Amino acid sequence: QTENWPACFKLPTSSVFFGRCLRRRKGAHEIEPKTDLTRWRFSSVEGRQKWYYVADSEECAREQNALEAYTLGLDISKFFPDLPKASTAQEAVQKAIKFFSGLQAEDGHWAMECSGVLSLAPAILMSCYAAKISLPEEVERELLRYILSKQLPDGGWGLHLKEQSTVFGTTFSYIAIRILGLGPDHPDVVRARINLHKKGGALGIPNLGKVWLAIMNLYSWEGMNSPFPELWLFPTWLPGHPSTYWCHARHITLAMSYCYATRLTVEEDELIQSLREEIYVEDFSTIDWPAQRNNIYEADLHSAHSWMLDAAFATFNLYERYHFTSFRKQAIAEMYEQIKADDIFSNATNSTFHVLISRYADGADSPAGVQNNPDYASCLKKAHEFLKASQGGFPFSNRENDWIVSDCTAEAMRTLMLLEEKCPFIEDHVAPQRLFDAVNVILSMRNSDGGFASYETRRGSRLLEIMNSSEIYADCMVDHTYIECTSSVMQGLKHFGKRFPNHREDEISIFHSAADGFFLPDRRWGVCFTYGTWFGLEAFACMGYIYRGGEACKEVTKACEFLVSKQMEDGGWGEEFESYRFRKYIQHTVSQIHQTSWALLGLMAVRYPDVRVLERGIQVLIDRQTSIGEWPQGDIATAFYKAGTLHYNAYRIIFPIFTLARFTRLYPSSPVAKGLLKNGSVHSEQSQNGRC
Repeated sequence: QTENWPACFKLPTSSVFFGRCLRRRKGAHEIEPKTDLTRWRFSSVEGRQKWYYVADSEECAREQNALEAYTLGLDISKFFPDLPKASTAQEAVQKAIKFFSGLQAEDGHWAMECSGVLSLAPAILMSCYAAKISLPEEVERELLRYILSKQLPDGGWGLHLKEQSTVFGTTFSYIAIRILGLGPDHPDVVRARINLHKKGGALGIPNLGKVWLAIMNLYSWEGMNSPFPELWLFPTWLPGHPSTYWCHARHITLAMSYCYATRLTVEEDELIQSLREEIYVEDFSTIDWPAQRNNIYEADLHSAHSWMLDAAFATFNLYERYHFTSFRKQAIAEMYEQIKADDIFSNATNSTFHVLISRYADGADSPAGVQNNPDYASCLKKAHEFLKASQGGFPFSNRENDWIVSDCTAEAMRTLMLLEEKCPFIEDHVAPQRLFDAVNVILSMRNSDGGFASYETRRGSRLLEIMNSSEIYADCMVDHTYIECTSSVMQGLKHFGKRFPNHREDEISIFHSAADGFFLPDRRWGVCFTYGTWFGLEAFACMGYIYRGGEACKEVTKACEFLVSKQMEDGGWGEEFESYRFRKYIQHTVSQIHQTSWALLGLMAVRYPDVRVLERGIQVLIDRQTSIGEWPQGDIATAFYKAGTLHYNAYRIIFPIFTLARFTRLYPSSPVAKGLLKNGSVHSEQSQNGRC
């Protein structure tokens, strides 16, 4: 039933969309499913995921598989029976691998949840409403259940899972549940409206929200600061040109500028008329719209305007009153050409805005370690085939979204080579030229400081952050050099160089020398401190900077001392999301599985000499493993732009597997390890000398 949806509306593999939805209230309780979950089915072709519902009047062609039942939160005992509790790292990792291999999708990848941003589902619903796209009834029911499950005790919603209620989050989710059929007198709608009115109503929504409300005919375009659409016609060398923004900031700016320039707005109907009365404290017809341009509710403002941005807006707003019609038409045409080009490159998976824009412009008919165990041979073969099929460069998700990412490309390239080196049953190897292509792409993405950003080379200076008009996000205008991206590239190129020593040898060698200088003085670890420190230590190990004779270089020593100082009483590690927001380490009250794994991986990478520190952390992973081989869900693991969170469901499984396997290989004599993985090898020369 989703076959003819726009590409960006294919349902995600997400246990927060289906399965157990816990309402975020005191004494959280389940919101019962709105459909028969046993009738949902999942398919995936080369990473293109699709959920569909088998109607009650139809016969299911097959039974649900393990992945479907697990994602939906159904009984999985017939797929994953309870196993004896592990007492060693070896037993725990074998148990986890057995479980995780059972969740592999038919095309070879693992379709696990990536969630956390609560505005995405409402944006999809508003886009569908504006474009007159009907969603299947079963999808609407489950979307409503999902959104209500995230409603906070005060009746509102935040922008993400860890945020207090905000005007942005509450307004978006309010409109979404009204689109999905809840009336204005429904108790949850009333609670949300009371919350929103206490905040002064929807007028204080940030810039991105103002755009969406204007599109929905719930706000006036006159209440927005002009983005000066004609700027896209200027030479790209012009300081502050949007072509120099980070790809996501550039992409959103482009779409919003097009919508503003064309005044793209849905037709007024009964729901729109009612919402105008519901989301504002004032009478809609009396609102002074120009006075709302800089009206942002305090809790929503994460990036205040610079004086330079305010000056630019004042100039742009003045121009808007007298702009040249012919010049505006040229700008609209140029912006649409760029939007179409991005749709071709990304297979139209990048933005809910694009569905609206395409319909507006083209009309309603627009197309918008256990490798030697035979039990896992099929699993590894399928993973290898999936990676081969995913190469463009390698993107963040699947081949349908072709935006190349530096660390994704490096990690995928290294994984392909490792699979072919370690698995003799994989005979259909990737052509060397494709690996050469991957390396060529990676090297072309290197920044002038020697490191790597995410999607592309840094196009502009940090001064562009002065022009950040998003208001809800910070540090989002430039693709900065990141520890984790640079570390992944170093490890990938190091491994590539062993297999193909003559391909661009001098450049790869020069890069590693430059990266040596990049890492040594750098004390600003990326994303979160535990995560960034792990990647930093992996990079140091890749360059040979490890402990020998109980000593290491001062940078490695300081990083390890930092991690060890944060080990909690139970032996694990835990760091709050707020560490990212406030740029200082904030201790969690409970140790977290993913951060315990990251800390241990970093310490083991550089061969930290106090094995007892490692054993205490490993014991935490062993003790918390469930009877079927997974680990319980912890707190939010990652963040972006100071204000956003991302939840990756697979983190609590894959990182403990990495950690337990590495510990078992490096410390086979430890009583916590108790032996080796089947057909594994002991503490090889390669792992002793610190090479990747």
